[in-house]
Amino acid sequence: MKILCLDDEQLALQMLEMCVKKVKPDAEVLAFDDQDDLLEEAEKNGCDVAFLDIHMRGMNGVEVAKRLKQSNPKMNIIFVTGFSEYTGDAMNLHASGYIMKPVTKEEVARELEELRFPIIPKNDALLKVQCFGNFDVFLPDGTPVHFERSRSKEIFAYLVHRHGSSCSTREIAAALFEDEPYDNNQQSYVQTLISAMMKSLKKVGAQKAVNKSYNALSVNPAVLDCDYYRFAELDAGAVNAYANEYMSQYYWADFMFNDF
Repeated sequence: MKILCLDDEQLALQMLEMCVKKVKPDAEVLAFDDQDDLLEEAEKNGCDVAFLDIHMRGMNGVEVAKRLKQSNPKMNIIFVTGFSEYTGDAMNLHASGYIMKPVTKEEVARELEELRFPIIPKNDALLKVQCFGNFDVFLPDGTPVHFERSRSKEIFAYLVHRHGSSCSTREIAAALFEDEPYDNNQQSYVQTLISAMMKSLKKVGAQKAVNKSYNALSVNPAVLDCDYYRFAELDAGAVNAYANEYMSQYYWADFMFNDF
């Protein structure tokens, strides 16, 4: 989880940062006393939660929140203030929460437990999946996952693209071998590739990344940290990482990218 804190009063900012770090010691917490610096960080690298003081010199917290929501409508905004006159404007932005100063650890904990848009922890992901540029798969520590067959890796790429939707062997064959007839030989070949894919995933302890039933496959998005999925959620870091290249080594990916 990444959390940004904003207050133009240093003492109040330090108190807020301290409370957030006590409640979420494993989170990445960045503190800012300048509105533009926070907006730049959020635009370049994204964030999950922003604690914003409302009453500040220059751009107030409500205006900062509007800017943040433009880049990511699902960003959790928690307003922090010693004043009440902005409450209506703050609530009109569908903020996640509202804390009155002085900030306490208990209030911060309550707001982070009741986020408007819950954060899916990616540190529990079995695999890190890169779709922008060439398709690649890594373990959480950055080690590349080796697929014994390149076509098996391509099947996994197609399943990732389908984002959890079930696919039959016939559908997979149609995507990978567009102009070839789907006969017994091709069905057997696809099933061999699927077995090889599952074997490669099992070797790295990631077999649960794929749900497999009779003649149907799907990925389990909940265990994947995938740039494509974060892009679909308007994550700023993923949006900025996209450079008009999607699974570049697979010809079918270009035709299917308009599914975004």
